[in-house]
Amino acid sequence: MSDSKRITASKKDLLDLEKGFWTGDSAYYAANADTECLVAFPGMAKAMDNADLAKTATKPNRWRDLQIDLKGIIEPGSDIIMLTYEAHATRENGEAYAALVSTGYVHRVNGWKMMFHSQTPMETAAKS
Repeated sequence: MSDSKRITASKKDLLDLEKGFWTGDSAYYAANADTECLVAFPGMAKAMDNADLAKTATKPNRWRDLQIDLKGIIEPGSDIIMLTYEAHATRENGEAYAALVSTGYVHRVNGWKMMFHSQTPMETAAKS
Protein backbone atom coordinates (compact mmCIF):
# COMPACT_ATOMS: atom_id res chain seq x y z
CA MET A 1 0.00 0.00 0.00
CA SER A 2 1.38 3.35 -0.97
CA ASP A 3 1.86 5.98 1.70
CA SER A 4 2.20 8.73 -0.92
CA LYS A 5 -1.53 9.39 -1.10
CA ARG A 6 -3.90 9.39 1.85
CA ILE A 7 -7.02 7.23 1.47
CA THR A 8 -10.03 9.33 2.48
CA ALA A 9 -12.37 6.40 3.14
CA SER A 10 -12.11 4.49 6.39
CA LYS A 11 -10.35 1.15 5.81
CA LYS A 12 -12.31 -0.29 8.74
CA ASP A 13 -15.63 0.81 7.22
CA LEU A 14 -14.69 -0.68 3.84
CA LEU A 15 -13.63 -3.99 5.40
CA ASP A 16 -16.85 -4.04 7.42
CA LEU A 17 -18.77 -3.60 4.14
CA GLU A 18 -16.78 -6.48 2.63
CA LYS A 19 -17.54 -8.76 5.57
CA GLY A 20 -21.21 -7.95 5.16
CA PHE A 21 -21.15 -9.14 1.56
CA TRP A 22 -19.74 -12.48 2.75
CA THR A 23 -22.32 -12.96 5.50
CA GLY A 24 -25.25 -10.70 4.65
CA ASP A 25 -28.59 -11.47 3.12
CA SER A 26 -30.31 -10.10 0.03
CA ALA A 27 -31.40 -6.94 1.90
CA TYR A 28 -27.76 -6.22 2.76
CA TYR A 29 -26.75 -6.62 -0.89
CA ALA A 30 -29.61 -4.40 -2.07
CA ALA A 31 -28.61 -1.69 0.42
CA ASN A 32 -24.86 -1.80 -0.24
CA ALA A 33 -24.40 -2.64 -3.93
CA ASP A 34 -24.55 0.05 -6.59
CA THR A 35 -27.27 0.20 -9.25
CA GLU A 36 -25.05 -2.04 -11.39
CA CYS A 37 -22.11 -4.17 -10.35
CA LEU A 38 -19.48 -5.86 -12.50
CA VAL A 39 -18.71 -9.34 -11.14
CA ALA A 40 -16.10 -11.92 -12.10
CA PHE A 41 -16.06 -15.43 -10.65
CA PRO A 42 -14.89 -18.68 -12.22
CA GLY A 43 -17.62 -19.57 -14.68
CA MET A 44 -19.39 -16.20 -14.41
CA ALA A 45 -18.40 -12.72 -15.49
CA LYS A 46 -21.00 -10.06 -16.20
CA ALA A 47 -22.68 -6.86 -15.17
CA MET A 48 -25.56 -7.41 -12.77
CA ASP A 49 -28.19 -4.97 -11.65
CA ASN A 50 -28.79 -4.47 -7.96
CA ALA A 51 -31.90 -6.67 -7.76
CA ASP A 52 -30.29 -9.62 -9.57
CA LEU A 53 -27.15 -9.36 -7.45
CA ALA A 54 -29.23 -9.25 -4.26
CA LYS A 55 -30.97 -12.48 -5.32
CA THR A 56 -27.61 -14.29 -5.16
CA ALA A 57 -27.52 -13.80 -1.39
CA THR A 58 -30.61 -15.70 -0.35
CA LYS A 59 -28.88 -17.57 2.49
CA PRO A 60 -27.45 -15.38 5.27
CA ASN A 61 -24.47 -16.72 7.20
CA ARG A 62 -23.38 -18.91 4.29
CA TRP A 63 -19.77 -18.23 5.34
CA ARG A 64 -18.10 -18.44 8.75
CA ASP A 65 -14.61 -17.98 10.21
CA LEU A 66 -13.92 -15.26 7.65
CA GLN A 67 -10.39 -13.88 7.68
CA ILE A 68 -9.43 -10.97 5.45
CA ASP A 69 -5.79 -10.05 4.85
CA LEU A 70 -5.79 -6.68 3.08
CA LYS A 71 -3.11 -6.59 0.36
CA GLY A 72 -3.73 -3.21 -1.22
CA ILE A 73 -6.07 -0.26 -1.42
CA ILE A 74 -6.07 2.65 -3.84
CA GLU A 75 -8.28 5.66 -4.35
CA PRO A 76 -7.96 6.66 -8.02
CA GLY A 77 -10.55 9.40 -7.54
CA SER A 78 -12.33 11.06 -4.66
CA ASP A 79 -15.37 8.87 -5.24
CA ILE A 80 -13.78 5.51 -6.16
CA ILE A 81 -11.92 3.02 -3.95
CA MET A 82 -10.42 -0.29 -5.04
CA LEU A 83 -9.19 -2.88 -2.58
CA THR A 84 -7.68 -6.31 -2.89
CA TYR A 85 -7.25 -8.96 -0.24
CA GLU A 86 -6.76 -12.62 0.51
CA ALA A 87 -9.82 -14.24 2.06
CA HIS A 88 -10.11 -17.49 3.99
CA ALA A 89 -13.50 -18.74 5.12
CA THR A 90 -15.51 -21.84 5.79
CA ARG A 91 -18.56 -22.57 3.67
CA GLU A 92 -21.89 -23.42 5.23
CA ASN A 93 -21.17 -27.12 4.52
CA GLY A 94 -17.82 -26.96 6.39
CA GLU A 95 -15.62 -26.85 3.28
CA ALA A 96 -12.58 -24.52 3.48
CA TYR A 97 -12.37 -21.75 0.88
CA ALA A 98 -9.60 -19.32 -0.01
CA ALA A 99 -9.55 -16.64 -2.70
CA LEU A 100 -7.82 -13.55 -3.92
CA VAL A 101 -10.54 -10.90 -3.95
CA SER A 102 -10.80 -7.45 -5.48
CA THR A 103 -13.68 -5.06 -4.90
CA GLY A 104 -14.41 -1.59 -6.16
CA TYR A 105 -16.61 0.93 -4.43
CA VAL A 106 -18.10 4.17 -5.67
CA HIS A 107 -19.23 6.88 -3.27
CA ARG A 108 -22.87 7.88 -3.67
CA VAL A 109 -24.95 10.35 -1.64
CA ASN A 110 -25.97 7.46 0.64
CA GLY A 111 -22.48 6.02 1.19
CA TRP A 112 -20.00 3.62 -0.43
CA LYS A 113 -21.58 1.14 -2.86
CA MET A 114 -19.97 -1.96 -4.35
CA MET A 115 -19.65 -1.58 -8.13
CA PHE A 116 -17.07 -4.29 -8.89
CA HIS A 117 -16.26 -7.64 -7.27
CA SER A 118 -13.95 -10.44 -8.39
CA GLN A 119 -12.81 -13.65 -6.74
CA THR A 120 -10.03 -15.98 -7.84
CA PRO A 121 -10.11 -19.19 -5.77
CA MET A 122 -6.81 -20.40 -4.34
CA GLU A 123 -5.71 -23.76 -3.05
CA THR A 124 -6.79 -23.77 0.60
CA ALA A 125 -3.56 -25.52 1.61
CA ALA A 126 -1.72 -22.36 0.56
CA LYS A 127 -3.08 -20.52 3.61
CA SER A 128 -0.23 -18.80 5.42
